[in-house]
Amino acid sequence: MGESNNSHSHRHAIVFPYPFQGHISPTLNFAVALASRGFVVTCVLTEFVHNAASKFGDFNFNFSGLDIRCATISDGFPLDFNRRLSEEFRESLINDFAGRADEVIGRITRSYPAAKFVLVADSLFSWPAAVAEKYGLVNVTFWTEPATVFSINYHLDLLRENGHFPNFAASGESRIDYIPGVRSISTNDLMSYIRQPKALPGVTKIAVTAFQQVKNADFILCNTVQELEPEALSALNHRHPTFAVGPITSSISHVHKHLVDKITLWPRSDCTDWLDSKPPGSVLYISFGSIARINEHELREIAHGLLLTQVNFLWVLRTDYGTKNAFPDGFLDDVQNRGIIVPWCNQNAVLGSVSVGAFLTHCGWNSVLDSIWSGVPMICHPLLVDQPTNRKLVVDDWRIGINLCDKEKVSREEFVRKIEMIMEGNECVLLKEEVKKVREVLKNAWESSNGSSRRNFDRFVEELNCRLLLKKN
Repeated sequence: MGESNNSHSHRHAIVFPYPFQGHISPTLNFAVALASRGFVVTCVLTEFVHNAASKFGDFNFNFSGLDIRCATISDGFPLDFNRRLSEEFRESLINDFAGRADEVIGRITRSYPAAKFVLVADSLFSWPAAVAEKYGLVNVTFWTEPATVFSINYHLDLLRENGHFPNFAASGESRIDYIPGVRSISTNDLMSYIRQPKALPGVTKIAVTAFQQVKNADFILCNTVQELEPEALSALNHRHPTFAVGPITSSISHVHKHLVDKITLWPRSDCTDWLDSKPPGSVLYISFGSIARINEHELREIAHGLLLTQVNFLWVLRTDYGTKNAFPDGFLDDVQNRGIIVPWCNQNAVLGSVSVGAFLTHCGWNSVLDSIWSGVPMICHPLLVDQPTNRKLVVDDWRIGINLCDKEKVSREEFVRKIEMIMEGNECVLLKEEVKKVREVLKNAWESSNGSSRRNFDRFVEELNCRLLLKKN
């Protein structure tokens, strides 16, 4: 995209999404919102993300009137490397990525010596505070998950002092009621990298190192809504200027007239015709996200449950699952008239279909927001990272979903009961009433002229502008 005439003296935002599917879309859509306020924006994507997004999605920033550029950066690995659950890749993000980011940011800032720069980087990066200080940038940390999860990470020191990190697992379940802004929470509902730090040590290390530097941020932005997490946001605001500006991906186009469609790193199947052929509210949508995997036992029990219920279903199973070997004999033939299995899809489009009645989800934050936005109640089966904490918000706090498994292991019988509970009868009616209420909160946050996220975004831009004016070049 060409440069604007005053780009050399403009407010310029350098935006760094974390290079995983669930982080990219909300960060890029925030970049679009910032550009809509007159900022020049440079989005820095890893070569892998840029290549995949360009290959499988309709990826571009050609928005009339907006000055958005794209820069690429190497993550140190070949394009065909499997980054999804690689400990080596996560270690490299901590140890090696900072130097590459420093080089790119230095190059951009030197190119526009009269510009006023702000760095907007995902909170999981470990380097922004040091790089922002080096180049004199306003430091904005962008959190793509709930404020509750942010606050728990922010107070890892309190968890250590109280013996709940890193070695609490041996003491069994207990309650935590000392984290500012976080209601009493079971240790079982903490993020997996806190409860089981040795299971994915790279993820635990990322959280620890990232939240050491986050405390030096000038602003905290959260992809959540003020009314849903008021206590956590208020507590954080006592430490830093904190703004809830969500749900970024679902609603930003209503105000700013532009939207980066869900960035996809894999080819998507178009399920529209199949969904349109099914009665309203009759389809169970099943997806466990872009990273985590259910195990073979869980896959088989879910498949057996689908055979027993006779429910219509759309099941997203990524290509890294060995589905043919894991399914019960004859499963694909038995369900061919009422179910489809795809490797990836446009989740917003699926959830927005009137035929979808419920969502069996891993409780990734984007999936939670997408489901609420479409008014679809959830069956929750958290697997990794922030998902157990998100489940607590969905089921216990907001009461817009139910647990798939009340015991240690998934069983086909329990799965059948939960399907019946969420798709028919009194429980179904109550869940839909509650999710409708929360949906209105989400939509009003941006779409109402006095919506909380719209106001917060306005306040953030105003304070950011003041901070930039005080910055010396």
